Amino acid sequence: MDYKKAGVDIEAGYKSVELMKEHIRKTMRPEVLTNIGGFSGAFSMDAFKNMEKPTLVSGTDGVGTKLKLAFIMDKHDTVGIDCVAMCVNDIACAGGEPLFFLDYIACGKNVPEKIAEIVKGVADGCAQSNAALIGGETAEMPGFYPEDEYDLAGFAVGIVDEKDLITGKDLKPGDILIGMASSGVHSNGFSLVRKVFDMTKESLAVYYDALGSTLGEALLAPTKIYVKALKSVKDAGVRIRACSHITGGGFYENVPRMLKEGVCAVIEKDSYPIPPIFPMMAEQGKIDEKMMYNTYNMGLGMVLAVDAADVDKTMEAIKAAGEAPYVVGRVEEGEKGVKLC
Repeated sequence: MDYKKAGVDIEAGYKSVELMKEHIRKTMRPEVLTNIGGFSGAFSMDAFKNMEKPTLVSGTDGVGTKLKLAFIMDKHDTVGIDCVAMCVNDIACAGGEPLFFLDYIACGKNVPEKIAEIVKGVADGCAQSNAALIGGETAEMPGFYPEDEYDLAGFAVGIVDEKDLITGKDLKPGDILIGMASSGVHSNGFSLVRKVFDMTKESLAVYYDALGSTLGEALLAPTKIYVKALKSVKDAGVRIRACSHITGGGFYENVPRMLKEGVCAVIEKDSYPIPPIFPMMAEQGKIDEKMMYNTYNMGLGMVLAVDAADVDKTMEAIKAAGEAPYVVGRVEEGEKGVKLC
């Protein structure tokens, strides 16, 4: 008896590391002091030594049951983007700059080529957010996961000068809410998605004119990463007063998290285009509107509040970063919460 006969292939693990190295290289930053394959990742503090009060911000998350679609479609090169996005978007909405990322892949069987595809997506997400992929772990766990399945999670660490933290404390009635378009469902609510649609390779391969893609392509579209757009707004000299990453819990859970007591957010539902996947899901699954807005991003992946005088400058900065912004509402005096009208 040996480890391989027990289900763990050490040689496959070595091959996975070699295959993923080419993807990891493109995420490197000058501050990275270690090579892939060591026991830890080291990152120099030189990048932020001139800040008045450098403050670390962090985020951790996984992809969730969206992975089930990747298994069915046998497409593994974009879920890594989702994993990075869920972590770095949280950091960015606090005003932070992501510095580095580490991933964790647990699988039933280590297939090096598949692991490399997953890490390619992680590296793509890191490149989009200018975060270095400085380490990770691939755990082969036979008997715990089916051979053709895996889980993917990660965490990121970022930096912000304390004076630049986005906390919502300066929000005031009259501030304007600007939303940034999502790419679709992103990485939340897939337990419900999988109840609405028939999850087979054949059904996910059906093309829909309304979607402009197959159902599988629309659902597997990777989560938008808003790091560069938020940095562009900051570089334009705009002070973002509050910011919310619209993830699990949709509008009703996430928008209030950026508010202080005594103000509410008013969002106009017809102020931006809703991607067709959402009405399609609502109709096919007979999901009422409130539940849709309480579960999904409904086309807005990030909402930020700025002074009314800064709206034009903010819109231009977001567009310059390649994202689509919309004026979607305003901040009013009232009980902390969100109103959709």
